[in-house]
Amino acid sequence: MSPAEQLLRELIAIPSVNPAFVPPGHPHAGEQRLATFIAESARKGGLEVEMQSVIDDRQNVIARLTPQGRVTRRIILAPHMDTVPCADDKQLTPEFKGGKLYGRGACDTKGSLAVFLQTMLDLAKADKRPKETEIVLAAMVDEENAQGGSRIFGGTGFQADLAIVGEPTRLRVVTAHKGDIWLRLQTRGKAAHGSRPDLGRNAVLEMAKVVQLLETTYANKLKEKKHPLLGHGTISVGSIWGGNQPNIVPDHCEITADRRTLPGETEKRVLQEIRELLNSQKLRADLLDFKGLDSPPLETKEDNEIIKDLMTEARQHRPAGVDFFCDAAILSQAGITSVVFGPGDIAQAHTSDEWILVRQLNTAGSILRRYFDRQP
Repeated sequence: MSPAEQLLRELIAIPSVNPAFVPPGHPHAGEQRLATFIAESARKGGLEVEMQSVIDDRQNVIARLTPQGRVTRRIILAPHMDTVPCADDKQLTPEFKGGKLYGRGACDTKGSLAVFLQTMLDLAKADKRPKETEIVLAAMVDEENAQGGSRIFGGTGFQADLAIVGEPTRLRVVTAHKGDIWLRLQTRGKAAHGSRPDLGRNAVLEMAKVVQLLETTYANKLKEKKHPLLGHGTISVGSIWGGNQPNIVPDHCEITADRRTLPGETEKRVLQEIRELLNSQKLRADLLDFKGLDSPPLETKEDNEIIKDLMTEARQHRPAGVDFFCDAAILSQAGITSVVFGPGDIAQAHTSDEWILVRQLNTAGSILRRYFDRQP
């Protein structure tokens, strides 16, 4: 068993579910126990460690591997520590089967965390380490919800030449990802007795027309604009609720929708184009500001020596794009050039039988070791 696999087994066994997804006081809630484990492991391995407060008692872990000489380059390894809830408690017991390691967070994104931390621990005790490159592990909280960890970290003005954000990319270097905006729309009607629907105005019926418009006309319109790595933007209505009971004509209805954005698209522009579409069809719907998720898209130019080095070691000729969002865009907006890279496949993330290929886990470690051998 490789050190990275052993470390990943230990990480999986420590619950770190984002508190936003479970009731207060849930035994699996919070990244604190995992953060403590990472900090202790890093200190024992000779790394300099500090804790960065983010939300209440939730903290980012910042661990540094200082170079032999003066710092002329700084590279951040940035995985996140939080996971979605476990399907059951068995997901906290890592299981190896058929070349795969199963467990909550195995690929999203404790696999990246294990590889990043183990690489730094190996370099700390190796005879050869970068002479002028400082490597920083920034293990983040809250990526799965509001990205509070990366927003606080980025807001400190931390300077670096590159951030490698750990996510399951199947070992591809990703330079672009979509953004995400959560929207809320509301229709208002007039209540009436169910025996006389003609005296009311059905808000659910009005909303049905809105949903149809978004999922057909608007969705097709989004296909007209394409990004070379990301394709087109998308819209998906994720929830709907309205009315009170069957024998009352509903006077209210609401939906929430997920709008995946491309580089260059803004929340302001998205809200404007949806309002214009609703008005063109004379639909009586209010587009409300949904104070949930507004995660920007990422677009990083690959004509950068440090990025090219990583692509070379990953045996990749062209950069890749992904549909999901992550902390990379937040760090990029803070002025840190960012890419996404890690073992695992997003298709396994958040599933009831989440797993990662151990072979891919170990390959990720080899890629990073060769990559840091290239650095000054």
